[in-house]
Amino acid sequence: QVRLVESGGRLVQAGESLRLSCAASGRTWKNDAMAWFRQAAGQEREFVAGILRRADSTEYADSLKGRFSISKNWDGNTVYLQMNNLEPEDTAVYYCAANNKVSLRVPIAGSGYEYWGQGTQVTVSS
Repeated sequence: QVRLVESGGRLVQAGESLRLSCAASGRTWKNDAMAWFRQAAGQEREFVAGILRRADSTEYADSLKGRFSISKNWDGNTVYLQMNNLEPEDTAVYYCAANNKVSLRVPIAGSGYEYWGQGTQVTVSS
């Protein structure tokens, strides 16, 4: 099992920046990809960004490229989501996800991940 704990979500003003963190623990040696998804109230969960732990490979939702950036720490067990120039439309619960298999590419579908965190609320006021 892999345990994921997100942190960093809070209320911010439009135009501000925020960095989310996701710490993975447990049987992380089988985990290759980690990602951020988000779900706004009344909407479906959507892919935000993902990264491979053992390679320099990232994926982003097209609509968020340039504003959001995903990175990892030295051992790949912590990933970060840097969000700049936040908009009210970015308001959502942000979830961290991890898979349990070797990956050549970052999965962008939620079905590609076996482990999920509890989520952290990001609220952007106008």
